[in-house]
Amino acid sequence: MHKLNLSILALLLGNLALNAQTLKSPNAEFELNFQLKEGVPYYHLKYKGETVVEDSKLGLRLLNDKGIEFASAIDTRGTATSDLLGGFEKTAEKFDLKNEVWEPILGEKKQYVNHYNELAVTLTQPANNRYIVVKFRLFDDGLGFRYEFPEQENLNYFRLKEEDSEFDLPWDTKAWWITGDYDSQEYQYQTTKLSEIPERWPSSFDSNASQFPVKNSVQSPVMLKKEGKYPIYLNIAEAAVVNYSTSHLEVDAKEFKFKTHLTPDAQGVKGYIQTPAVSPWRTIIVSNKAEEVLDSKMLFNLNEPTDYTDTSYIKPTKYMGVWWEMIIGKSSWAYSTAKNVHLGKTDFSKLTPNANHAANTTKVKEYIDFASTHGFDALLIEGWNEGWEDWFGNSKEYVFDFISPYPDFDIKELNAYAHSKGLKLMMHHETSGSATNYERWADKAFALMNKYDYPSVKTGYVGAIIPRGEHHYSQWTNNHFIRIAEKANEYKIMVNSHESVRPSGQSRTYPNWVAAEAARGTEYEAFGGNDPDHQTILPFTRFIGGPMDYTPGIFQTQLNYYFPDDTRFVKTTLAKQLALYVVMYSPLQMAADLPENYQRHLDAFQFIKDVAADWDDTKILSAEPGEYIHTARKTKGKDQWFVGGVTDENARTYTVDFSFLPKNKKYEAVIYMDGKDADYIKNPQSYEIVKKTVTSRTKLPIHLVRSGGYAISLNPIN
Repeated sequence: MHKLNLSILALLLGNLALNAQTLKSPNAEFELNFQLKEGVPYYHLKYKGETVVEDSKLGLRLLNDKGIEFASAIDTRGTATSDLLGGFEKTAEKFDLKNEVWEPILGEKKQYVNHYNELAVTLTQPANNRYIVVKFRLFDDGLGFRYEFPEQENLNYFRLKEEDSEFDLPWDTKAWWITGDYDSQEYQYQTTKLSEIPERWPSSFDSNASQFPVKNSVQSPVMLKKEGKYPIYLNIAEAAVVNYSTSHLEVDAKEFKFKTHLTPDAQGVKGYIQTPAVSPWRTIIVSNKAEEVLDSKMLFNLNEPTDYTDTSYIKPTKYMGVWWEMIIGKSSWAYSTAKNVHLGKTDFSKLTPNANHAANTTKVKEYIDFASTHGFDALLIEGWNEGWEDWFGNSKEYVFDFISPYPDFDIKELNAYAHSKGLKLMMHHETSGSATNYERWADKAFALMNKYDYPSVKTGYVGAIIPRGEHHYSQWTNNHFIRIAEKANEYKIMVNSHESVRPSGQSRTYPNWVAAEAARGTEYEAFGGNDPDHQTILPFTRFIGGPMDYTPGIFQTQLNYYFPDDTRFVKTTLAKQLALYVVMYSPLQMAADLPENYQRHLDAFQFIKDVAADWDDTKILSAEPGEYIHTARKTKGKDQWFVGGVTDENARTYTVDFSFLPKNKKYEAVIYMDGKDADYIKNPQSYEIVKKTVTSRTKLPIHLVRSGGYAISLNPIN
C-alpha cells in the first residue's frame, strides 16, 4: 500500500512538472511560475522571493459564432471548452531571451535597454482541436504577458466576449486610481485601499462631454503600494494596444483581485480577431522603490520597433497657443452668432461676427510676435476653421472639413508672417468625435498642412464617437487613432491627440504620434479644478505609457484677474508650474498662458524658454505617489541639466543632491523656487530666483510650500 501511494505521488508530481514552468528575470530577482490546474492556466509572480501576484487565472471568453450577442445578453455562462478558458493541455514550450539597446526618436533617455527572458507556452484544447500560445517576458523591472492566436483550421475568425486575465494580489494595497470608463480618462485621482474602491467608486467621477463609467472598475495604469517597513510598489497596465480594445480592471475588493474588462463596440462585441493575431501585453512593474517604477520603460520595450523609413521630421517642439483665453471664457472658438451652419452651403462671410472670435488675423499676429521673440518653435491656433458654431452636442457627422478658414483668418498671410519670423504654425483638427468624417477628409487636411508647412497637428475628440455607438477606447476607434498616425506619417506630420486613447508605449512603433492628452490636464483647472496631488500621481499612472500634453505654464493662476467674481483658480504656485516642465515628460511642451501674463514675469518665463523637451538622460531623484516627485534631466546633445520638484497639498523641504553631475566640473545653477510668503491659494505668484555655483558634491535644501515646487537650470562654467 505504501509503495502504491508513492507511485501515485510520483505520477502526480510528474504530471505537475509536465504542466508547470518557471522563468526568472535576467537579474534573478523575479520568478514566474506557470501551471495548468485541471486544464486551466494560471501564473504566479515572485519578487525577491516574496509573492507579489498569487495564482491568477488566464483565458478569454468567445461569442457564439451563430449570431451577435448584445451587451445586455453577455454573461459568464458557458463551458470552459467553448471558450479559451480551460480544457487545455500543454503541448509545447519555448524559452528565449533578448538583450538589446535601442534609441527612441524622442525620449527621456538617449538609449533604452530591452533585456528580458521569455517563455512561450503552447496550450491545446483537444475538445476543439485548436491551440493558443501564452507568452511571458520577464524583465528586471517586472512582467509582461500576452495571448497569441496562430492561424489554424479551427481558429481563423472569432469574436471576443471578454478577456479574463487576473491579477490576484496577496495584500490590501494602497491604490491610486480613476474610474473605469469607455470614453474618458479626465477624472480626479482617488487614493484608497484596494478594498475601499467599491465604496468610493460612486463618487469618484464628475460629468464629462462623453463618458460611460464601468461600475467597480478602474483604469490602467493603476498604481499600488504594499505599505509597511518594507514597501513594494506595483503598477498594472497594458502595452501595445493594436487592433484590440482598451482594457479596464474590474475590482474584487474582498479577494484583492483585478480582472481585465475590455471596451465593447455598439453591439457589445469586445473584439473581432482574424488569426494570426496577438493581444496587448498585460504588464506588472514591481519595485521596492517608487523611483524605479517611474524609470521603467517596459511598456515601450513591449512595442514593436518602427518601420518608418524617414523620421527626420519628428522633432521636439515648444509652442504657445491661441487657446487658454478660450478655455477660461475670455474669447470664443466660433466666428459668428449663428447656431446652425451647413458646411459648403453657409456663407460665413455674411454671418454676424460675435466680436469675440480669438483666431483672427490681427490677434494671431500678436501671438506670433511674442512667441517668435522668445524663441518658440510653433504657435497653435484653435478656432481657425469653419464649423464651431454648432460643433458640440449634436452628433453631427459632417461637422468640420479641416480646410476652410473663417473669413477673419488669413491662412496664407499668417503662415508667411510666421515663417518670416522663424516660427511655424501648429494645426488644430477638432473632430467633435466624428472619426468617420475625419478619415474622409484626412488627405485633404494633411495636404493643406503640407502646402503651408505646418509640421504638427493637435487632434481632438470631444463628444460621443461617430460611428454612433462606438466608444473612444473600442477596437475600431483605437485602430482609427493608429490610421491617423500612419496617414500623418505619409505627409511627414507629427500628431498630438486629445481626448484619445491613453498611450501604451506605441510611440516606439508610431514615433510621429509624439504626445496625447488622455487624462485630466491643465484645462480642467478652469472647469472643475485639479487637486494639488494630481501632478504627483499622473507620472505614476498616465505617463507610464507615454508623453502627455499637459499644457503647463499658467502664471496667472487666479481667474478673478479677468473676471472679478470668478472663484476658479489653478491649484499650484507659479514655481510649481515651472517644475512641471521637468517632472512631466513630453517632447511637445506648451507655454499655455497668455503673452501678457508672461510679459509681467519675464524673469520666471526665462526658465520655460530655456528648458529642453528631449533628453539624453533622466534621473528620478526622489518620489512618492500622491506626495512628491523630484526629477533631473540632461538635455539631448548638451552638457546641460534641468531639475524640477513638486509637492502635494503639504509643504516640504527637500535637499537636492547634485551627485548626478559629472565630477570635477562646476555648473551655474539658476534656481526658481517658491517665495517665503508663497501660497497656492493666497499668494501663488510669489517666487524667488537665485544663482549659485554647484558641483557633484553640492547638496541644496529647498523649501516647497503647499502645492508648490521649484525648477533649476544647470549650465557648465568653463
